[in-house]
Amino acid sequence: FPFRLFPLREHGMNWRARPLTSQEIQAFRRSKEVMERFVRAYELMLRFYGIILVNKETGELKRAANWAERFENLNRFSHNNLRITRILKCLGEMGYEHYQVHLVKFFLTETLVEETLPNVKRSALDYFVFTIRSKRKRRELVHYAWQHFRPRDSFVWGPRDKLLKYR
Repeated sequence: FPFRLFPLREHGMNWRARPLTSQEIQAFRRSKEVMERFVRAYELMLRFYGIILVNKETGELKRAANWAERFENLNRFSHNNLRITRILKCLGEMGYEHYQVHLVKFFLTETLVEETLPNVKRSALDYFVFTIRSKRKRRELVHYAWQHFRPRDSFVWGPRDKLLKYR
């Protein structure tokens, strides 16, 4: 069987790769070796995108030394956005929801605050944010995005009245 670096319980672009079952995911999560390999694969992809996993416990991220060159690649090739969405979904499946939150916030910051990844902005808002499993964390990220989105009255990813009252 073809395998994926970031397997999911849904079909992807490779029609030969079969989706994971819940039992397989649970078996992966019980294996220390599999989970260590998974984190190494995540770090490998982050480096490809110009990002460094600063803290394996918290999931904290920062730009790598070669970030400008790698961000150019991210901006130029939109297929990276599909891969990032897949990675985010897989992080959730594998129990790394805290990694998800840091990666989404990283992309929201780079797209909305730093404006270094303009061609990733729509994917970050349309897809990345909504891979977050925790409703509370997802709301926090939508609020963060709203705070930094310009023009603010064009923000369509959350109801304005709730965003204004959010604490």
